[in-house]
Amino acid sequence: MTTHLAFLGPIGTPELIVLAIIGLLVFGRRLPEVGRSLGKGIVEFKKGLSGVEDELKSAANSDTPESQKTDKLDSDATQSTMNSENESTKSQS
Repeated sequence: MTTHLAFLGPIGTPELIVLAIIGLLVFGRRLPEVGRSLGKGIVEFKKGLSGVEDELKSAANSDTPESQKTDKLDSDATQSTMNSENESTKSQS
């Protein structure tokens, strides 16, 4: 198991063990507290991410008055274009 990072080079199992030992020495007694706060942070991040996804989905699925206006303008413009093309075709005949 070797991972290459551009600024560190290959990281293997021995390097990960050294990092774990350093982590234990630095955090020691506070390790459960650090783990708890890290877990809470991850949960909050996921909640925020799912909230954003829900907002995007609801915005994409909802028919707002602006989108209804735009749809009406598009259909009016299409109808107008078709009418003018029909009139120009009739006048050329």
